Amino acid sequence: MAVPPEPRPAGAQQVRRLALYGSRGAVHRCREFTRGALTDWEWLPARDEEQRAAAEDVLLMVSELVTNACLHVEGGPRELRLGWDGVVLRAEVADPSPVAPLLRRSADPGRPGGHGLRVVNRLARDWGSLPEGEGKAVWLEVLAPPGRRAGR
Repeated sequence: MAVPPEPRPAGAQQVRRLALYGSRGAVHRCREFTRGALTDWEWLPARDEEQRAAAEDVLLMVSELVTNACLHVEGGPRELRLGWDGVVLRAEVADPSPVAPLLRRSADPGRPGGHGLRVVNRLARDWGSLPEGEGKAVWLEVLAPPGRRAGR
């Protein structure tokens, strides 16, 4: 169930939250929720190829974080949070496990799995996890493409 965005003063960070209940359909719901936020924040429709690639990267990385919670955490993800301040977009996936995700040193390219955090590690400006209650939130940050940054 999507929580409507709270009104914020101009220039303040906008936050969107999507409560999740289990893994079934979570990746699809999170991609569509993120696509809607990117549309509202004028990342989509993209003005050029660079902006389109940045939006697609965000959708891919959110999918990877949610997929990891679905695959590796009993009960799956609890919530997706998206924050936008005009320059940096932050995505967080909260789940009930206290175990931090581990970036594998290498993944076998011939086997499925083990590639999601490597994708996030390459595409995100920064990422990590923080304790949250008895669980954690895995987060990532990306800079907006130059044509989308505040004031342009």
